[in-house]
Amino acid sequence: MAAPTLYLASASPRRRELLAQIGVQCRVLPVDLDESPAPGEAPEAYVRRVALDKARAALMLLARVDGSLILAADTAVVVGTRVLGKPRDAWDAAAMLRCLAGREHRVLSGVALIGPGPVERSAVSESRVRMRPIAEAEIAAYWATGEPVDKAGGYAIQGRAAVFVEALSGSYSGVMGLPLFETAALLAAAGLAPLPTI
Repeated sequence: MAAPTLYLASASPRRRELLAQIGVQCRVLPVDLDESPAPGEAPEAYVRRVALDKARAALMLLARVDGSLILAADTAVVVGTRVLGKPRDAWDAAAMLRCLAGREHRVLSGVALIGPGPVERSAVSESRVRMRPIAEAEIAAYWATGEPVDKAGGYAIQGRAAVFVEALSGSYSGVMGLPLFETAALLAAAGLAPLPTI
């Protein structure tokens, strides 16, 4: 029996690279939707909901091709109960890094898989990241690289911001945007195991 076709509801090259890292091929089907948190929505519920919303939106675009699976993810940087999204501009990015500097924050990554049957599964990964103090000149120089523009919390752990990260507890891939442990478990449960069974 042929493996189901997997669609990734994201234009993120990082998520495609992470899937390729575990041997999973996919087709890209990006969606555009409002990712604003609902009033009073807990951060964990927020990332799970947005991941599911992205997958459902992609399913609507796909018009239910038989045998297809759709994977979607959402990542949020959380300080207390405050969710830091993608920075709007240089001022916003600088404010985010000032908020994160010299303290620990959480990174939540929701991942959702939907497909035939009524397959609809989701999971949330939580990681903790501690950043060292960051000087104003470093914040300005980091923004000038262009790297933080489309990143939750205004930084990319896999890029130049790695020099700010003092400690990480949890999932490195989850902080990048796609928690591979949870993703692999969801795919395996739907019959698309990343690695052959031994």
